[in-house]
Amino acid sequence: MDIVSLIIGFAAGAVLALVLYIAIRRSVLKGKKEEILEKAEIEGEKIKNERILQAKEKFLSLRSEHEKAVNESNARMRDAENRIKQKENTLNQKLGEADRRAHDLDNQKNQLKAREEQLQEKEQEYEELRGKAIHQIESIAGMSAQEAKAQLVESMKAEARTEAQAYINDAIDEARLNAAKEAKRIVINTIQRTATETAIENAVTTFPIENDEIKGRIIGREGRNIRALEAATGVEIVVDDTPDAILLSAFDPVRREVARLALHQLVIDGRIHPARIEEVVAKVSKQLEEEILETGKRTCIDLGIHGLSMELVRLIGRMKYRSSYGQNLLQHSREVANISAILASELGLNPKIAKRAGLLHDIGKVSDEDPDLPHALLGMKLAEQYKEKPEICNAIGAHHEETEMTSLYAPLVLVGDAISGARPGARREVIESYIKRLRGMENLAAAYPGVTKSYAIQAGRELRVIVGAEQVSDHDAELLSAEIAKRIQDEMTYPGQVKITVIRETRSVAYAK
Repeated sequence: MDIVSLIIGFAAGAVLALVLYIAIRRSVLKGKKEEILEKAEIEGEKIKNERILQAKEKFLSLRSEHEKAVNESNARMRDAENRIKQKENTLNQKLGEADRRAHDLDNQKNQLKAREEQLQEKEQEYEELRGKAIHQIESIAGMSAQEAKAQLVESMKAEARTEAQAYINDAIDEARLNAAKEAKRIVINTIQRTATETAIENAVTTFPIENDEIKGRIIGREGRNIRALEAATGVEIVVDDTPDAILLSAFDPVRREVARLALHQLVIDGRIHPARIEEVVAKVSKQLEEEILETGKRTCIDLGIHGLSMELVRLIGRMKYRSSYGQNLLQHSREVANISAILASELGLNPKIAKRAGLLHDIGKVSDEDPDLPHALLGMKLAEQYKEKPEICNAIGAHHEETEMTSLYAPLVLVGDAISGARPGARREVIESYIKRLRGMENLAAAYPGVTKSYAIQAGRELRVIVGAEQVSDHDAELLSAEIAKRIQDEMTYPGQVKITVIRETRSVAYAK
């Protein structure tokens, strides 16, 4: 209908145009009416034919497009129908397979049920036959099945014990043969991997001076500067004919170091008098404590040990100024730490724990607490006080076998201590016994009330005891020197004679404001 309407529209338009054209031509050129009418009819016919042809072409084009669209739509519908039919066939096939599987499962269930019934029947028959057989065997053997089973088990146990004991004996014999060889290998490798210096006995420090003028200023008027320095440091200062040198003699390396540093500062400063000496000694003592702490920190960093209490670090630093049978205690402890770590690595243990225990094993020697305790037990007590691990505390306390070894690290520290101390050139006994004797003299004097300081000087031939003037009178000082001399004579062993000097000094101090 749309195409027909279009054609009619085109025709109506053409007719209207023709009518208008005729009317115009008629009004303009009435004289040429017939000619114009004829031409108009021809022109109108021509236009009509053209319009009709255009309408037919448009109609054919539209019909072609419509037919093409209809065909494409039909093709899509056919494809969709085919896909639906294929899916339907596939579903039908799957449903058929599912039905067949369900049928097969039902058949299998029925078969299994039948087999289960057969097995139950056979099991009943087996139990009946087994009971009859057991009854016949018991009647023939003269014992019940439980008794026979127990007898068999006992015989198997006895056989197993015999085989196990033989295997254990073989393992023990093999271990005994290899243990000594393996232990020697580990110890030799450890010793070879540890190289240290030999011990040097030293109880004297030489302080160099430039000329005799400085030596005279150090001595002071009537020797007052030397007396003040000896009283402040506890070191004997030997001024003799040795050129360009003064000797500082003391068994305690810390005291000698304090005296050396104090003398060095006094000589540089130039002001040498008793008040200045006491001030410098106090300052140097504080500086040395800081250096001791820094030494402990550096040692821990070098060995890779972290998390130690600062008090333990300070004790490690003090080892630098302590010797054990002539062997520097800090160097010895570092050796023991490294040796223990190597042994632990060889045995598959934690080398860090072994190294920590080895470094701390002799801290009891540099502590001022509980002097009556052996140094190993005192070191264990200190380690427990500062929250070290139980295996480390036990290794410290047991390295001289003064307490029971409860950890695997204790024998490692013991062996490390023995390796470090027993190698040739490591230790000398003379200096240690000498230091013990002098410390014993100082402790004996310090135990008396009113004694503030006590120093053993001149290689133990003199003991200087400094008392408080408010607590001890002049008469008491005389009695005190005699009593200390008598106790040393009765309780201690020493060569030659010992001079006891009790120093009682009264000071009156006032400040002008």
